[in-house]
Amino acid sequence: MRLPTTALLAMTLLTAAGLADRALAWPPDLLPADALPLKAAPRAGAPALRVTPDPPAAPCCAILELRQYTLKPGQRDTLVALFDRYFLAGQEAAGSRVVGQFRDLDDPDRFVWLRGFADMPARATGLAAFYGGPVWLAHREAANATMLDSDNVLLLRPAVAGAGFADATPVPPPVTPSPAPLPPAPLSPGAPPAGHGILVATLYYPFPAQDVAAAQDLADAFARDGASVLATAGGPVLAAFVTNPQPNNFPRLPVREGEAVFVTFQAFADAAAYERYRARVATPWWRGHVLKGPPEVHRLAPTSGSRWRGPF
Repeated sequence: MRLPTTALLAMTLLTAAGLADRALAWPPDLLPADALPLKAAPRAGAPALRVTPDPPAAPCCAILELRQYTLKPGQRDTLVALFDRYFLAGQEAAGSRVVGQFRDLDDPDRFVWLRGFADMPARATGLAAFYGGPVWLAHREAANATMLDSDNVLLLRPAVAGAGFADATPVPPPVTPSPAPLPPAPLSPGAPPAGHGILVATLYYPFPAQDVAAAQDLADAFARDGASVLATAGGPVLAAFVTNPQPNNFPRLPVREGEAVFVTFQAFADAAAYERYRARVATPWWRGHVLKGPPEVHRLAPTSGSRWRGPF
């Protein structure tokens, strides 16, 4: 039986789209089961291909804030207690998505956390609801008293579609905030909970530093040249982001502007596992690419209340 010319053409295009999708996908044997595959971003002007959507695993988030706070000496556990008990559930009840909150293992006075949103309008709405709501108003003085600087904030977006964090952990139940201060939470100073692993955030600053396109080019180069190298060494990337160039739509909370960055996140069972991985990475993947300086690395231990605790 002869097929019409239009049918043959349609079959050819569909086959090509499927092959192209498989060609761009990262090798699945190089990624952990719960990691999301990164795909190289198409160049401007390239024809869009219609491909089968990825399996439903709702990545987080289209907009991500990487927030690094410098605290007064000895105040980190106070802020951790406030955050774990009040601010996590309070923000999620207001529409934000807290990916995780962490102690920086290399700086005793640094608190790092990740907050996500579906899009920029959702960010403006969620932030207005939380920072104008009873939970923040009841505890802001205690939280602000721990901080020296809270403006080290990067506004990010996934480096390519599907490159966000896997969203598999149930959302904590919403709270009914009280406008009155609640009893203080018991502090839990000392080492982070065992068995929760560490999250390693690596920040790559391209040159020129303010060039968002250069950050995206670096992300594309990583998908092409670096992802397999890191995975083979035992450090597959869980999520990758680049600077979101959209204007800050909640000026009450400043973000770092006028610079661009490519950020990867990797998970390790503990600090020793990370050191073994580093020993296996003989040559940095970014050699040959122009960076503003050496990559900035943060080893982050999740707090006991963090949603992210390691995909092991």
